[in-house]
Amino acid sequence: MNLSKDMKEIKSKYNNQLSEVEKALLKKNILASIDKTSKKKKHFGKALSIAFVLILFVSGFFWYQNRTQESSIADVVSTSKNLNVNDSDKVVLILGSGEYLKIDPNNKSINYSNTGQKITLGNSKEVNQETSKNNKTVYNTLLVPFGERTKINLSDGSTVWLNSGSKMVYPAVFNGDRREVYLEGEAIFDVAHNKYHPFIVMSQDQEIEVLGTVFGVTSYADESTINTVLKSGSVQISYKNETSSGHLDKMKITPGTKASYDKNNKSIFSEKVNVDHYFSWRDGVFVFRKNDLKHIMKRISRYYNKNILIEDETLSSESFSGYLDLNEDIESVLKNIKASTNMNYSFKGNSIIIN
Repeated sequence: MNLSKDMKEIKSKYNNQLSEVEKALLKKNILASIDKTSKKKKHFGKALSIAFVLILFVSGFFWYQNRTQESSIADVVSTSKNLNVNDSDKVVLILGSGEYLKIDPNNKSINYSNTGQKITLGNSKEVNQETSKNNKTVYNTLLVPFGERTKINLSDGSTVWLNSGSKMVYPAVFNGDRREVYLEGEAIFDVAHNKYHPFIVMSQDQEIEVLGTVFGVTSYADESTINTVLKSGSVQISYKNETSSGHLDKMKITPGTKASYDKNNKSIFSEKVNVDHYFSWRDGVFVFRKNDLKHIMKRISRYYNKNILIEDETLSSESFSGYLDLNEDIESVLKNIKASTNMNYSFKGNSIIIN
């Protein structure tokens, strides 16, 4: 405690020999001095608190500004809606710069470096890219047309196999708390484990959250059901419920389970399945177990990039079970189906007629 100059002089002059009146006066002045010092401390503390709040506000403002400047995957997806996977007969990789890269059909693997700056196409071709532009994350888009498939190793070490007629949007390198990709079509994911940064697969009305696992997703725009099949690990699936604004219905599934979401009636259900049947296309095989002919022909149509028309509607619901070797030509595949069903087929231009 610091006494005022006047108080020090009074104490020195009288050498502690004070009258009662003078003692009372001294006490009063000392208390006044203490009160004054206390008020100064309070004002300083209040000012310090206000300054701290202002610093937090300003920091938060600039953080928000920077965050809102970050490209959102939803924004990129919305701008890619008009991209048609079948505009090219080859797999196409679209960089954030807008450059289109057609992938060699004889070696369609795509590998990213862990920084996302270097991409290796096939065995030898390399391209470089910036992973951010104007402080915004750069996103790439992969288009896989009918009749094609591809494999991609992402910058975080995750591997994705994309089937025919698929589109995937993803960042050149993952930043932030979530590793987000957007899928339209069909893919198998082998996700690199990272408990601090969950991997999110987004598709129409659905999000799948994982830390590290193997699963498959089928989400074609022209099909009424989104299917998620889990091979290992665990996933949490969130479905958008349009009946209540922003509400998400969630479901966790275990290995060997298929979760299905009906886009029309917004219903969710799950069932135990043989997962290998849903992953077999990666190895060039289709496995069917009492699937209707309409479903089978749609998958074959995408795989071989052939237009298939079923003229006799009664055949659409006829079921088929068996293995189809996709390394054979399409006519051999059709012959195998014909041997087990009542269908006939004929070729008309680039179309196949089922009757």
